[in-house]
Amino acid sequence: MDADAGYGRITDGRIKRVCVVGASGKLGRYMVRHALDRGYEVVGVCREGSVPKLTEFADRITVVPGRTNDREVIRRAVEGCDGVLVVLVPWGVRQYSSGTAQAVLDHAEPGARLVFSCGWHITRDGKDKYSRTFTTLLRIATWAGKLVRAVEIDDQVEACRRVFASDTRWTVVRGSDLEEGESQGLPVWRRHVGDPVLAGNLTRRVDFALFMVEALTDDTLVQEAPAIVGRLSSGALAASG
Repeated sequence: MDADAGYGRITDGRIKRVCVVGASGKLGRYMVRHALDRGYEVVGVCREGSVPKLTEFADRITVVPGRTNDREVIRRAVEGCDGVLVVLVPWGVRQYSSGTAQAVLDHAEPGARLVFSCGWHITRDGKDKYSRTFTTLLRIATWAGKLVRAVEIDDQVEACRRVFASDTRWTVVRGSDLEEGESQGLPVWRRHVGDPVLAGNLTRRVDFALFMVEALTDDTLVQEAPAIVGRLSSGALAASG
């Protein structure tokens, strides 16, 4: 597929201005750092109460405070951006993830690279293979989240369904379990969970963010949903010999 064909305004593949939706979270702050390291102009979106978490970047980024599923907030934030990095969080029971995704899909510049984050539980084509433990824990988390009205995992599934159905230049990065620590380098990826390479099921959070930012300029990931794992995880090391 020609990654630039039929997508509108942005056709030279250059990234200059990036919006990070969910910039104040742990993953978001790592993405901000990686984007700044590449010389990108950065716009960060986060709830007003979380703006102090971005103090270390205060003189280097533009912050647009507001809920990430607020369409007007997103419209202002993504204006003029060549790339948008989106943390799809399933908080609450008011379609937070799907509202965020839809706002980005509707308001991002034509041809912009859109990179969304989620977990392995998202499947694009139904060919992913999950362990019984994984599926059991997912059912429990989904049920418990609904019970206490704190997490809406099904809405994250809906958000990704909308992304998959769009004709934008999207990538949905599906992450394994995460841990803190020094970078191990760019994670490895496969199209389907269940691949032996992913068996280690562990990625450094800083490297998840690295993959998200790298995806902005990797046209081989356009309209792909890579499942990633740390390059020093057991499965990745076994595959490398």
